[in-house]
Amino acid sequence: MAVYSMTGYASVQQGAAKTQGRDDGARLGVEVRSVNSRFLDVSLRLADELRQHESALRALVSRQLKRGKVELRAFVVGPDAGALHAPDAATLQRMAALQDGVRAWLPEARPLSVADILRLGATLGAPQAEWGDVLLELARQALQGLCAAREREGERLVQMLLERVQQLRALALQAGPLVPQLVQQQRQKFLDRWQQALQAAEGSPVPETAQERALAEATAFALRIDVAEEVTRLQSHLDEIERLLQQGGEVGKRLDFLIQELHREANTLGSKSASIELTRISVDMKVLIEQMREQVQNIE
Repeated sequence: MAVYSMTGYASVQQGAAKTQGRDDGARLGVEVRSVNSRFLDVSLRLADELRQHESALRALVSRQLKRGKVELRAFVVGPDAGALHAPDAATLQRMAALQDGVRAWLPEARPLSVADILRLGATLGAPQAEWGDVLLELARQALQGLCAAREREGERLVQMLLERVQQLRALALQAGPLVPQLVQQQRQKFLDRWQQALQAAEGSPVPETAQERALAEATAFALRIDVAEEVTRLQSHLDEIERLLQQGGEVGKRLDFLIQELHREANTLGSKSASIELTRISVDMKVLIEQMREQVQNIE
């Protein structure tokens, strides 16, 4: 199953079917775009003559998509889009009567301008085509195109995430051998310091007792800086991320949770760091995890 991004765009156009033996050349266009969102958020921008189909369009989008902020725009384009046409006499008379009726109740209302007349004349004088079946079919095609675009973007995101997973695995492998070396170095430092203290102090304790205390301090230090559990959990989270990416489907929310867990392990590893090298590894991990988090936000 594919992994889908929540980012995509698609558009389609189609002419109206002939109504009562007449085809005025008008075309219907549908555009749909989406970006990431925690839930499904649908907004519709419809031409006035298409608003009656709003509920059907919302139901169609909800069946096709599960997450994302989706905007669907439907519009009608005339055969001479952008051209100016003078309204006929009947339309002008209708507008004049409407204006007189409005100003009878609202004397302060502004008179119609030439631009208003041209705009309203194009609306009032144009025959209304029946777009219902065409609109729903175009919306289906646009949503199919959107899903295809989201799938292509999802493939790119999967490749990027898998690359980051491998880089994190490499860093985890680098961190593993560092801890035993640090423990051994710190153990020797404790012993050296206790020997120096014994030589400088008068009435010092028995050397065997001092040595046992030094070893106990070294053991406590080893426990404080041991990151084996963090590395193991980090590897486990990476395994689960790979499994989800291969499984596909609606995995965005689970991936987001796993990214939070990765960040927690990298932070703990950094807080236990007792060397510059281990600190560098922790910082590099957090940079990669942040890159993954930004991309996971776009996965459905």
